[in-house]
Amino acid sequence: MATNAFSRIAMRRLIAPKVSSRISSGRFTNSTAISSIVPTTTSRSLSASVLQQHAGHEELERRMPVTTFTEDEEMVRDAARMWANQELKPLVREMDNECKTRPEVIQGLFDHGFMGMEIPEEYGGSGMNFTSACLVVEELSRVDPSVSILVDIHNTLTNNAVRFWGSEQLKEKWLPRLATDCVSSFALSEAGSGTDAFAMKMTATPSDDGSHYTLNGEKMWISNSKEAGVFLVFANANPLLKHRGITAFMVDASTEGVHVGNTEKKLGLRASSTCPVVFDNVKVDAADVLGEVGLGYKYCINILNEGRIGIASQQIGIAKGCFDIAMPYLNDRTQFGTKLADFQGMEHQYAQIATELHAAEVMVYNACRMKENGIPFVKEASMVKLYASQVAEKAASKSIEWLGGIGFTQDLLAEKFFRDCKVGSIYEGTSNIQLQTIAKKIKEDYR
Repeated sequence: MATNAFSRIAMRRLIAPKVSSRISSGRFTNSTAISSIVPTTTSRSLSASVLQQHAGHEELERRMPVTTFTEDEEMVRDAARMWANQELKPLVREMDNECKTRPEVIQGLFDHGFMGMEIPEEYGGSGMNFTSACLVVEELSRVDPSVSILVDIHNTLTNNAVRFWGSEQLKEKWLPRLATDCVSSFALSEAGSGTDAFAMKMTATPSDDGSHYTLNGEKMWISNSKEAGVFLVFANANPLLKHRGITAFMVDASTEGVHVGNTEKKLGLRASSTCPVVFDNVKVDAADVLGEVGLGYKYCINILNEGRIGIASQQIGIAKGCFDIAMPYLNDRTQFGTKLADFQGMEHQYAQIATELHAAEVMVYNACRMKENGIPFVKEASMVKLYASQVAEKAASKSIEWLGGIGFTQDLLAEKFFRDCKVGSIYEGTSNIQLQTIAKKIKEDYR
């Protein structure tokens, strides 16, 4: 269903009750109408109906559990789950082997509104909130984390940066395209500036008349780079000022001098393109500066704090995907006359990880609500990225053990989740950096 403005009405049409299927353990059956799991105008979510019964009770609304979602949030979550299982899942193994995301998958992401989650409807976006965006990332990750990282970077980093700091001219130029047909890429890291991001060497030399900048340098490990139509690039416009010279630019991928290198051969997330990108005398109009010259470092810090919640959403999606594969197997396979799931030693293992997964969920959704309500969330974002990546690694490793020999093969996707989850402790801030940030905030709390 192609559309230039994927509104809530369009989403309801997509998942209308005439579609007869339900999602069960990550799979679809035809026994129950989709209306039983997807809220419509006549079938409201639990949270919405409870709040309606207590209209005017603002205190109750403020204290609803963070694991309770609004009707719109449940609607987009279920739409993402449906699309991921029906359209994405059959292609996952092939894309992993080919190390490439299929064009029809990317088109499907745009058609279903998943690439413009928080972009306002007047710019062609879905007009949803941050929680909705993270729920989409989570659901896609249950099927293919390679696709979810494309959606996560696009929504939580580039789209939001343009919304927050872009001029009206930049918003009008890019937001409609970012919502409908243009993949974005976040170009920050360099060979000598990974964790120490502000040690970047890439320069942006202003012209004498101030009309444009010339970008020179090379970025490394840039996700979405093969598919990108635009790069959000960070370069130093005044190296004498060190990090205070760093400036953000929106650079059209078709600009002369932009060269995307070969895709890196990675352990996991193989369908996600990760490439070096060279900027060789790339001329960028001054109007394409995002925000103010010299404030790029601040924008980078702020937007990556949000991005960490998105990565945590990806990680809990991976952990849930592991359970989606392992638990039906444990309930089905019998050894010594007993279902594997019924052995007490096994019960204790999956109960423990399920508990840790629930804790990670609560942390993610709480961080989302803090962000949406303007509450400082830097510490919580670092905590949840750190912890969710640990839970995902444990769930991925244990699920292979639970599955036994078949889990070690490519007959199931458990081994892919095991490979995909590892980068969760590396990108958008390593686990050690998260610990440093958490410690810093704790010390501030006690001073």
